[in-house]
Amino acid sequence: MSTQHPDNVAIPFFSDSEVISGEAEVKEAYYVFSHLGCTEQMWDCEGKEVDNFVVEKLLAKYPDYFLRHPLGDELRLTIRVPNPDVEKNQAKILLETLESIPRHYDVACTFGKCGAPIYEIILPMTTSARQVLRIENYYKKVVVGKGSIKLSDDDITVDEWVGQSRPEQISLIPLIEDRESMGNAHEIIGEYLRASKREKMRVFLARSDPALNYGSIGAVLTVKSALWKLHELEEKQSVQIEPIIGVGSAPFRGNLKPANIANCLSEYPSVQTFTVQSSFKYDHPPEMVRMAIEKINSTTRKQPLPIDEADLLPIVEKTMKAYQEEISSLAPIIMRMSRHIPQRRARKLHVGLFGYSRKMGDIKLPRAISFCASLYSIGLPPELLGLSALSEKDWDMLRGQYLNLEEDLQSCASFANKGIISKLPNGIQARLSPILERFGVEPNEEYVSSTNDIWGMLDSQNTGGMKEAVIKAAWLRGFLG
Repeated sequence: MSTQHPDNVAIPFFSDSEVISGEAEVKEAYYVFSHLGCTEQMWDCEGKEVDNFVVEKLLAKYPDYFLRHPLGDELRLTIRVPNPDVEKNQAKILLETLESIPRHYDVACTFGKCGAPIYEIILPMTTSARQVLRIENYYKKVVVGKGSIKLSDDDITVDEWVGQSRPEQISLIPLIEDRESMGNAHEIIGEYLRASKREKMRVFLARSDPALNYGSIGAVLTVKSALWKLHELEEKQSVQIEPIIGVGSAPFRGNLKPANIANCLSEYPSVQTFTVQSSFKYDHPPEMVRMAIEKINSTTRKQPLPIDEADLLPIVEKTMKAYQEEISSLAPIIMRMSRHIPQRRARKLHVGLFGYSRKMGDIKLPRAISFCASLYSIGLPPELLGLSALSEKDWDMLRGQYLNLEEDLQSCASFANKGIISKLPNGIQARLSPILERFGVEPNEEYVSSTNDIWGMLDSQNTGGMKEAVIKAAWLRGFLG
């Protein structure tokens, strides 16, 4: 699944601006289908401006391609909407999006490929089955159901007036993002399946926001636990559950990049769909990207790795506590640095899960990509935070559950700048030095020099060349955030 996450350094050839938006995103959808081999494009209405005429534009601009490869059949265009329970000021965007689905259907019929080009909706920050059922019922009862209404006793019905609204029903994909809901994902999905009588569904597990909130180790183990419980539910209820995982290119956000495909497939063998975000698509040679996507598409889904929660829950708790303590000290620096991270998509203000969960009091942090880019830009890979809480026994236990633990950590440790880390507040150096010594990775001297430049500008508040320095460091590590 190609997504619009703005973690890329390079600007794709089809965009005339470093901020990808509008017509460029329509071109992007065609490009990832036709040239990269993606079979699905997320169309994100949450937290950003979006083109609501994407189906019409795709069919009009690339008719030959979409006649051969119909949307909604061979290819999927899947809309991510705001969650009204969390994002009240964007709630009506959900209703507008639901009302647009029959229009997309009509456009496809006019084009000659009658069918639903869009029939799935991703609901972020899902915490209950009722949230999912509510949207499905709204679509069925209001969007489609109003067709039988007569606007006056002696008049025609709405369907007779404007045409029938199709498809008659849609599918919701719950996107589960917080730790508590992930721990209960099997219960949320089980309740939904019992109420809806469905025998198949897709479930989306976040990877970036859990890392932002709970640290890298906590995110990996929480997702793995959710995958195992969903597998048990699948076996118990004889239903088909197809997990999606939202992974980015930074190890902190999943470490899915073209050169690391095999590791991700082995780490999450039960996942049906992996997100390929902007850095994956644009920060590597196109042929390399195509081959990586082909590898993902051709891999058969397997059973998840069993998780021993009794042993791993204490590790999650202690690393999360240490991580959040460290972030509390670093938050002012992160916020200052985040103002200098270049934008890659036209996104609206969004406070992220810290703002909703209040798990760290009044601390405000940027979104996960800017958060990750900010720490990397000062030579502090966020993957290292929270690890100071681990004992040798914990490390041994983790190796059996997190297969690529040491490889992931070694891949980011070379981007650490010990000189800057020594200047950070509240004992950060004392916590991180043993971690860096454990891996014994030689620092990337060019990267150290680049982050020294960034720190000097941030410290002196003479930030005239900051953007160029941030981009240079991002090129050296191969992703923005």
